[in-house]
Amino acid sequence: MSGAPADSGTDTAAMLRVDQAGEYGATRIYAGQLAVMGTRAPRSAEIAAMAAQEAAHRARFDALLTRRGVRPTALQPLWSVAGFALGAATALAGPATAMACTAAIEEEIDRHYSRQLAALGDTDPELAGLIDEFRSDERAHREAALAAGAEQAPLYPLVSAAIRLGCRIAIGLSERI
Repeated sequence: MSGAPADSGTDTAAMLRVDQAGEYGATRIYAGQLAVMGTRAPRSAEIAAMAAQEAAHRARFDALLTRRGVRPTALQPLWSVAGFALGAATALAGPATAMACTAAIEEEIDRHYSRQLAALGDTDPELAGLIDEFRSDERAHREAALAAGAEQAPLYPLVSAAIRLGCRIAIGLSERI
């Protein structure tokens, strides 16, 4: 969103569309990581737990999309492939890089959700409540990833910056398409 105040025409359909796309993308990233790492690799249990939480977020956004008659992003097939590929690539680089991916994405999502909450104000308590709840979960994922050694990933600053940029691009596209 542009960050415009809610009373000046906040597009809650775009918010809902991009948020559902983000949760969908997160499930695909974790699927890619788990496909490479398996269930016995270091951090795979943490990744599986975060994946389950993202799937629950997605289900709640899916229900709200349906109830409000909002279409999902037309880019969902692209996010499926891109998310899985990102997850697989970061897992191939090792558990620390998989955690670096989570930390980077969750940092961007925290900022994104915070901007949305500011734009919504008190105009849509249902959507704001979901966003606030999920933002807390995403912050916890970021902290868990950092505690698990995300910053020890090879080339962490570069990896983090690239993933965060990709996340911002995906957000901008999913809001519009």
